[in-house]
Amino acid sequence: MLAELKQRIIAGEVHKVYSAPKILVVDDEPLLRDSLRDILQHNGYEASVARNGRDALVQIARQQFDAILLDLYMPDVHGTEVLDFIARRGLDTPVIVISGDDSVDSVIDALRGGAQDFLRKPYQADELLKRVSNVLQRRRLELENRSILQQMEQSEKWHRFLVNSSPDFIYTLDCEGHFSFVNDRVESLLGFKPSELVGQHFSSLIHPEDISRAQYVFNERRTGKRATRYTELRLRCKEYRPRNLDSKAVTVELNAIGMYEESDNKFASRYLGTYGVAKDLSERKKAEETIYYQAYHDLLTGLPNRVLYKDHLNLAIAQARRNGEKFAVMCLDLDHFKLVNDTLGHVFGDELLLAVGSRLRACLREGDTLARMGGDEFSLLLPALVSSDTVIGIADKVIAALGRPFHIGNRELFSTVSIGVSIFPEDGETGDSLIKHADIALYHAKTCGRDNCQLFHEGMSAPLSNRLSLENDLRHALERNQFVAYYQPQVNLRSGQVVGFECLIRWLHPVRGLISPVDFIPLAEETGLITQLGDWMLNTACHQLKTWKEHGLPPVRLAINISPRQIEQTQFVERIHAALNQHGLHSSLLEVEITENLIMKDVEHTVEKLKQLSAGGIKIAIDDFGTGYSSLTYLKKFPIHTIKIDQSFIADIERDGDTSIVTAIIAMAKGLKLNLIAEGVETENQLAFLRSMECDEMQGYLFSEPLSAQAATELLAEKVSLQAMVGGQ
Repeated sequence: MLAELKQRIIAGEVHKVYSAPKILVVDDEPLLRDSLRDILQHNGYEASVARNGRDALVQIARQQFDAILLDLYMPDVHGTEVLDFIARRGLDTPVIVISGDDSVDSVIDALRGGAQDFLRKPYQADELLKRVSNVLQRRRLELENRSILQQMEQSEKWHRFLVNSSPDFIYTLDCEGHFSFVNDRVESLLGFKPSELVGQHFSSLIHPEDISRAQYVFNERRTGKRATRYTELRLRCKEYRPRNLDSKAVTVELNAIGMYEESDNKFASRYLGTYGVAKDLSERKKAEETIYYQAYHDLLTGLPNRVLYKDHLNLAIAQARRNGEKFAVMCLDLDHFKLVNDTLGHVFGDELLLAVGSRLRACLREGDTLARMGGDEFSLLLPALVSSDTVIGIADKVIAALGRPFHIGNRELFSTVSIGVSIFPEDGETGDSLIKHADIALYHAKTCGRDNCQLFHEGMSAPLSNRLSLENDLRHALERNQFVAYYQPQVNLRSGQVVGFECLIRWLHPVRGLISPVDFIPLAEETGLITQLGDWMLNTACHQLKTWKEHGLPPVRLAINISPRQIEQTQFVERIHAALNQHGLHSSLLEVEITENLIMKDVEHTVEKLKQLSAGGIKIAIDDFGTGYSSLTYLKKFPIHTIKIDQSFIADIERDGDTSIVTAIIAMAKGLKLNLIAEGVETENQLAFLRSMECDEMQGYLFSEPLSAQAATELLAEKVSLQAMVGGQ
């Protein structure tokens, strides 16, 4: 009992009732007034007194009492006036009238005035206390009942607020399936006002295609574990909805349960209706659709990606087998697309891809599939082919469409395309084999000059297979020590002495034998292995220079070729200096040869790195001069020490006597005060012309072919001169 009382006091429900009740005694007779006060205090009440009616009004206005004992007949203010005052104030304080007038009229007037009880003078103390206790008990019950009603009203308000504020559509159905309640959420979800649905059958809200499934779940009668849980349904929307959703139906996740009246006999409980909660799945469905779209589509162009393309391809194979038809797989690759990204940036590149995708769509037949496989590669699936001529016609249409200029921003771009085609079933019966063979045909289209279409045939596989085999062998060649350096002498034409060597790499393949750099250097550039080969050449050259130094041979210049990929490395300059320092060499012994194309690529960064090399004492030479597009302005900007005349121009001297280009290059080099080396000198006639033009140095088979390290060492030791080998001037 004490614990219950404590809980109720904490809850604030009965604090006033169980504290000492405050009672006001109002009487103009001092003896009677004091007697009443003493009786009340003796029995645990907190009693106050008022000497007359006016004093009573003042005290009632100032504080709250739990009960008032009121005499009617007082000289200043009558007791009924006090009752009127209490009524006007709206006070709920119970009043017991104590009066010597026991007439019926007096009693009626007192009770009508608001008195709770009437006690006639004289009275017994027990009778008084009983009347006071009854009045206070009745007031306590009224207060508790009022509190409970207020709590119930508040609880109902909160419940209705929570139901109407719920993000879910909440409803109840009567036993015949008509809505008896719907919360406010239905309006924002479906566009219906609650009043429009109450009394309507639930089927009016169900999407027509889901009526049969909703029949036993939306108006669920079952309870417990058998009740409807997490069932997807589509609800019909009103034509006009505040949210302006695009769809005419909303997918919801439904949980519903039957409602029954309480009864001890569960089998005899009467079915009252259904209570259901429908959760809006629109956002989840959108998220799932977005995830699905991103998984199967290219996000830039919106085209199917490789995964979806393969799904379509497998379906096409199944249909072609069933119908005995042919279809084609067409792989397309934009020519020189990397140049667009490198020069104009990826934003222009993306815009170009979007424009290409748009034009390719215009070339499709109904039923064709276009996909972006990645980068600048697209694929077409062409079902139901009558003949290979159809493929050629579509390819020609694609090439013509992409051959027209693209206008992106304020620029005009041109983009040709190379195409490879494989046909089911002759070129493959699986999706992977068809794509593989179309890629092989595409590779051959690239090697045939680009901007053309090639249909796959078996003869295409051998060269590509050989290339793949060579690439695989190249990746293992360094770790297996299959590379060797050769050294071709460079001779001063005035003294006839060897003044330098060009270090050349050769590949001693265990099966193929000696492989020329022409066959593997482009492959190394393409695969990125050229940087490893460059490091090997640098260290090998420095090691050879150190060996010659240790043997006391005269110091000579040693030239190594530098690829574009090497100079793009952030530590390019540091690596060269580190190699020289490691072998204890002076930097003037090393010369790096670069091509004109390297000069033109990323000029600012290239010139900065070459200036750093030159400042460190390393010589810079331009190899194959005259075959590129460098200008005199760039030559003056770069720290160039040597120009090497390409051997094709030297060959022209012997072949048709054309010396104009060589003459111009020699004159330009002398004007810029640059050292000049002629490459590929093979005849005395060429040598005589170069001497007459006062060319500085020569390199070629007339003096020596590229030599092994041992042969080059012996040549230096013997001090063989040009004059000794080919005669004097």
